[in-house]
Amino acid sequence: MQTADVDTLHTPRLTLRSWRPDDAPALFDIYSRWEVARFLGSAPKVLETMEQAERAAQRWSELDHELYGVWAVVLSEEDRPLGSVLLKELPLSGGGETPQASGDVEVGWHLHPDAWGHGYATEAAQRLLRHGVDGGLAEIFAITYPENTPSQAVCRRLGMERLGPTDRYYDVTSELFRIPAADVAA
Repeated sequence: MQTADVDTLHTPRLTLRSWRPDDAPALFDIYSRWEVARFLGSAPKVLETMEQAERAAQRWSELDHELYGVWAVVLSEEDRPLGSVLLKELPLSGGGETPQASGDVEVGWHLHPDAWGHGYATEAAQRLLRHGVDGGLAEIFAITYPENTPSQAVCRRLGMERLGPTDRYYDVTSELFRIPAADVAA
């Protein structure tokens, strides 16, 4: 099956590139961990099989949008993904199996625990914020579980304003953060 690439983006230490089907083992290593998956979606669950990871890698590799996507985060001198960053429309709560898009765009990050504490999430998310603003977005949101204080710290480092609790997205109460385009660092 042919894959479509999201734009490859660079930071001083990182390459943000398309997920590839051969990245499935790294994807499984990341998303089979409860400490990563526990803050994802309204009913968090870990990947349980390599086939699930293969399907996710394939699905993410086929995303073909000029602005949105899921990028593999890779140290520039390596090739094995250490996590994901994403830029996508937030789904409204209450949509069931086919949620409606809200029109609001989120930036998000999911990194392997070995990659925590090195500033990679902030660096990768900052690059995606710039990508979104360069693509015409007027503002970008981030949402976190209320107890996910490390991700809230990333939001603060990105210069995002905390708007408080919301249940508008993903059928879960979360903390909402926002940054206007004018506040995204060049």
